[in-house]
Amino acid sequence: MSFQQLPNEEKPRERLLKYGPETLSITELLAIIFGRGVKGESVIDVSQKLISRFSSLEILSQASVEDLKKFKGLGIAKICQLKACFEIARRLNFSEKKSKKKNKNQFVSPKDIFNQIRGKIINYNKEHFLVVCLNNRNEIIAVEIISVGTLNNSLVHPRETFEVAIKHHSAQIIICHNHPSGDVTPSEDDLIITKKLIQAGKIIDIEVIDHLIISKTDYFSFAQAKLI
Repeated sequence: MSFQQLPNEEKPRERLLKYGPETLSITELLAIIFGRGVKGESVIDVSQKLISRFSSLEILSQASVEDLKKFKGLGIAKICQLKACFEIARRLNFSEKKSKKKNKNQFVSPKDIFNQIRGKIINYNKEHFLVVCLNNRNEIIAVEIISVGTLNNSLVHPRETFEVAIKHHSAQIIICHNHPSGDVTPSEDDLIITKKLIQAGKIIDIEVIDHLIISKTDYFSFAQAKLI
């Protein structure tokens, strides 16, 4: 049966409208792009032979204009249509990759935070206390140092900690500080302050989801240690 003899409901364009583009074969999709065949060959015939000639979509997408000109059934118009479709697909793929790169600030594990901020504080000779602000998609929206010196109750106060979180409209926060000695074992003060800030966060509905102690080469996560 020739293409012209196909019932309308079985033709590629009609099938796409009725069932969606994902249900069509590559040959049918190419037939829609090309629109019509050439003398003696239907658009389906041309599309089938094109796929057979280049064996895969990937190889076809890399074919030059000169290579495509040698194929019977493809004129300049069809070649341009095909190249334009592949270029749109390439740009869409690039856009998706770029979008994923933008999510490099997304917090997935404590190691993500360690990699993000260690460069900010590992060379300090004094302890620095930071607040990492996250939105409701777990993306880092701000990192601020709020105090410098040995971590104790007088140095770190919930007021300063959550003032930063509120300023940046944080959904949750991670608190961090460095240990210049290189030992990331939490001190008694570390444990007390962590508990105090967690309780304060519950009151104002900004969750403290972790506390990281950071050295040049290592970190300690209160969440991973199940201390939060």
